[in-house]
Amino acid sequence: MHYPTNINLLLDAMRKVIGLVYDLSQKNGMSGWRKHNYNYKEIKKQYRKCQKKSRGSKKNEKERIKAFEAYMEVAGAFLERAEETIMEVASRSSEFSSEISAIEQFMGDAYLQMDQIERRIINGEPIAHEEKIFSVFERHTEMICKGKAGVAFELGLQVCIMEDQHGFILHHRVMQNEVDVDVAVPMVEDTLEKFPELVRCSFDKGFWNPENLKLLSRLLDFVVLPKKGKLSNSDKQRQGSEEFAEGRRKHSAVESGIAALENQGLDICRDHGIEGFECYVALAVLGRNFQKLGAGLQAKALKRARRKRPDKGGWKQAA
Repeated sequence: MHYPTNINLLLDAMRKVIGLVYDLSQKNGMSGWRKHNYNYKEIKKQYRKCQKKSRGSKKNEKERIKAFEAYMEVAGAFLERAEETIMEVASRSSEFSSEISAIEQFMGDAYLQMDQIERRIINGEPIAHEEKIFSVFERHTEMICKGKAGVAFELGLQVCIMEDQHGFILHHRVMQNEVDVDVAVPMVEDTLEKFPELVRCSFDKGFWNPENLKLLSRLLDFVVLPKKGKLSNSDKQRQGSEEFAEGRRKHSAVESGIAALENQGLDICRDHGIEGFECYVALAVLGRNFQKLGAGLQAKALKRARRKRPDKGGWKQAA
């Protein structure tokens, strides 16, 4: 993963198109893509020019636009050649349909980036967040706004975890195209299926909405769900109880579980695809639970050893 911009996403897509079309032409004994490495270098040369023109002041806006237009022109020419090649291969045989499908997917990404470059850079049109992609390789990637000093955003997917009072993770959910308010009720429902003895749960403010409070109150005996914004008298009474305050104090313990998952490798997913991401998260959760279990067993063993040898690890008391 790298910081996504229209020009470097276009470069990623073109690198894959040129490489895959070269492989396809080699399999079919076709000429025309022998200089595929040189072709990619030509595109990268135009990309570097766009990078240089994008730095500094906006005084040379015309030169900047010319650089972007030249970049799109070169990329467009190679896309046309790639389209001709795959059409010729498809007319010969249907054996390479999967390879052609992969090429067409990256070509679609290239055309999307070219369209957004034209709209954003040349026409000055803002691009809606929903239209953007953040990786041509890991298409499930989302931009997560952290709102913290020094970390404005992260690239990836959010993961929600349900942790018990002993620090074991009972359930987790990869939040694809979801936010906190969307997963509060499903998380509790799924956890209750596995652990029917769950009777109370604490949430952050991000999970708040009136409907969630209503539904969760039916599922659980007690819900710690702080309200966003100004509190009504009934909300003040609900959040002013000692039981609610106790739940809020204990809620901070889940932060250590999140930090432990990140420190043990979940900060960066080294697998590929959404299936790989979900598998990576599940293994990290399993590893965290094994770690907690091992720490508990070690603590019990140490306690037993100290009881058997009272002369070690402490002061003797005179009778």
